[in-house]
Amino acid sequence: MRSSVVKAIIVSVSLATLIAPAFAAKECYAPDPLAQRRAFSRAVTTEGGKQIWLGGQTGAPNLDFEGQVRQIFAELDKNIKAVGGQGLADMVTMTVFITDVRNGDRLTEMRKEIFKECFPASALITVSALAAPGLLIEIQGVAVVGGK
Repeated sequence: MRSSVVKAIIVSVSLATLIAPAFAAKECYAPDPLAQRRAFSRAVTTEGGKQIWLGGQTGAPNLDFEGQVRQIFAELDKNIKAVGGQGLADMVTMTVFITDVRNGDRLTEMRKEIFKECFPASALITVSALAAPGLLIEIQGVAVVGGK
């Protein structure tokens, strides 16, 4: 019995050593109330790791704003995982383009829901239109996988 407990502890410590770098790949700096309220980091630091440059992602133009946002984040998550990452938690920065400034607050609420507390650095830019009629938002970004 005791040897099985020791083996379990050794396996757990070994797994933690292998997995920890992926979760510790970034540190978020968001010291002020505005950064917390608007769900972005003033700076995100990484050390080592593989950079993943994410091309602009849009949702289906027949969806409403929230539907497009959810579809975009699902696709970004899938793309990060497809190249060896953990998903959205690996994102360190994003540039968001919206066609209606009034959607900015809703985007902030959704980012809080999706990223919880370690938010990517971010820019939110309002544009007159995107590549196709009906598109309300486009997001591109960078993720870092692994590292210290």
